[in-house]
Amino acid sequence: MTAPVARKTTTAFFVQAALSFGISLFAATVAIIYLPVGVWIRAFLALSLLYVVTSSFTLAKCVRDHQESTDVVSRVDQARLDKLLAEHDPFKVHTGLSD
Repeated sequence: MTAPVARKTTTAFFVQAALSFGISLFAATVAIIYLPVGVWIRAFLALSLLYVVTSSFTLAKCVRDHQESTDVVSRVDQARLDKLLAEHDPFKVHTGLSD
């Protein structure tokens, strides 16, 4: 049985993604704070930003969970196929009796 290739995120990509998220969140927060509007509008925008951030994390988790579940199903199917191929003997003669 061949093991699937493990996909690993490189450290550089992880750092880039984390920095990008941090900078964008900081920039949006600063923009909301210095926006020349009333407190209620600023509060609404801050709440909207919080909602976008939390829903982004939830979406990322759902995508990751779906990918992990399909990997597990794929590995189980591959194990079943490997077992069937290992048990199959193309040169076995069937005599008609119970085999």
